[in-house]
Amino acid sequence: MDLLCGMEFDLFVPSFPELQDHFQLSPSWVTLSLSINFIAFCISLFIVGEMADRFGRKSIILLGLFLFIIGSIFCLATHSYYIFLSGRFLQGLGIAAPSILSFLIISDLYEVKKQQFLMAMLNGSLNTAAAFAPVIGSYITKYFHWEGDFITLLILGCVTFLMTIIFIPSIKLAPSKNSSLLHGYTTIFKSKTLVLLMIYFMLMFVPYWIFVGISPLLYMKDLGVSLNHFGYYQGSLALTFALGCLLFGMIIHRYDQKKLLSFANKIFIFSFITIMVVTFWYGSNPLLITLAFIPFVIGQIIPSNILYPLYLNLMPEAKGRLTALIQGGRLIFASIGLQIAGYFYTGSFHNVGMIVGTFVAAGIITMLFVLKQWSHIKSMD
Repeated sequence: MDLLCGMEFDLFVPSFPELQDHFQLSPSWVTLSLSINFIAFCISLFIVGEMADRFGRKSIILLGLFLFIIGSIFCLATHSYYIFLSGRFLQGLGIAAPSILSFLIISDLYEVKKQQFLMAMLNGSLNTAAAFAPVIGSYITKYFHWEGDFITLLILGCVTFLMTIIFIPSIKLAPSKNSSLLHGYTTIFKSKTLVLLMIYFMLMFVPYWIFVGISPLLYMKDLGVSLNHFGYYQGSLALTFALGCLLFGMIIHRYDQKKLLSFANKIFIFSFITIMVVTFWYGSNPLLITLAFIPFVIGQIIPSNILYPLYLNLMPEAKGRLTALIQGGRLIFASIGLQIAGYFYTGSFHNVGMIVGTFVAAGIITMLFVLKQWSHIKSMD
């Protein structure tokens, strides 16, 4: 499941220049293939979260995978870009279920400290897949063109569907007390702590996805990076996060968690500085742009693995909805940020870096409020 979810967003990104030439598209229309997937993912998340809390995890995962398979077929069945976008929309609707519910299965079965370790491992495996996805996608695009990426996703979807039937347990849940989908979500917003954590996770998700969406055009079209080498630039960031999660999972309970979060925020401040330096002085160097993002990626490791399990346990009866809100909000922010970046993109990193830096700065400020609320958050451990 993690292999599929980690590759769904990143595998076909190296084919952006080929898609642009094939369908004669502007940069904003190319990035729409990613944004529309995010939007569908977001819409599906809220339904999946509610249904998972009511009916369990396995059946909803299978339904999502079925939609993903149909969407993959749509992407391959035509040379019309509008039908291609319809396939990307269906893929986004379907991938939401396995993407969020794999984490909930862990949350259902283990206590909080064990969850933090296992989710770090799961984050590590998911981002290892994401790290290798653009590298693999680069070679698939080179030899099999953009259609090869979607054949790969179709095969992975079918394999994951069969393995879910065989290996994922059916977990019985307590009956939901909420009579409607809307009521189930509105109760969550009554908690200021939950809302604060949601805002933080949303803000710190956006910079990476702006980079993912714009970097194929920036690196290959305007900075001269070859298709063979592009995957290594982008994949290095996801691999850094993956290896960091695996290592951090081993030491997460050896140190004071509030101090770790404070240290992570200092890393984010350093990342903001490196991104701004590159934005104004070294925006034509793809290696330095990539290196400037590495501190940001490292900084994400600590809060994502400490705060996410605690966030889910602030309201245990609504884990599906909590996950849907955080993932959906991330994708709404990412889609808006990506389209803004695509609109203002002029063939250089300057405007993109300014937009990315704005989101990083907002996340740094939000973390300061999270640290002030730490005693309440930690009391749920």
